[in-house]
Amino acid sequence: MTKRRSHQTSKPGRPGYDLESLLDVAVMVFNKHGYDGTSMEMLSAKLGISKSSIYHHVSSKEELLDRALGRALNSLIAVTAEEGATSGAAIDRLEYVVRRTVDLVVADQAYVTLLLRVRGNTGVERRALARRRELDAFVGELVQRAADENDVRPGLHPALVSRLLFGTVNSIVEWHRPGDGRSSQELADSIVTIMFDGLRNS
Repeated sequence: MTKRRSHQTSKPGRPGYDLESLLDVAVMVFNKHGYDGTSMEMLSAKLGISKSSIYHHVSSKEELLDRALGRALNSLIAVTAEEGATSGAAIDRLEYVVRRTVDLVVADQAYVTLLLRVRGNTGVERRALARRRELDAFVGELVQRAADENDVRPGLHPALVSRLLFGTVNSIVEWHRPGDGRSSQELADSIVTIMFDGLRNS
């Protein structure tokens, strides 16, 4: 099993094919065929390079998955430390997190899609799920604080609100197509209008 320190020990990218490009293609193939259904031979054929060239960048297919999931998670979790997510009324902080998450889902759609399809079949996947639960807990706490501040309609269960909000945001990966003319801001505006107009205790 690939150890977490593999991120520090991988060799530098060789000229002509960098790690970022390799990850992009690997994520595309993982999303199409599933992680378990993807072999290094498939990746080699898709990339048009030898398996040894892939191993120049990473030690295993599992490391590719680890790096890809880490990219999505690091971006999403970083939002929770931004000023808009840490200061002000909880309901406003929640709206900020929703908007920023929509931005990231659209910007890194393939990587977030891979993250949302993780089922915990490997150690890498289980670690990713644990980090996702940290994010879920942060959002759930924001909803609870908004309810405590009387900014959420009475009778709404905070855990259910959290699932509905981010279930809606996460659904973007299933129907959004890059280049369809809708910006992430337009998507965020629509989600916030639909969800928060019903959520706020006006």
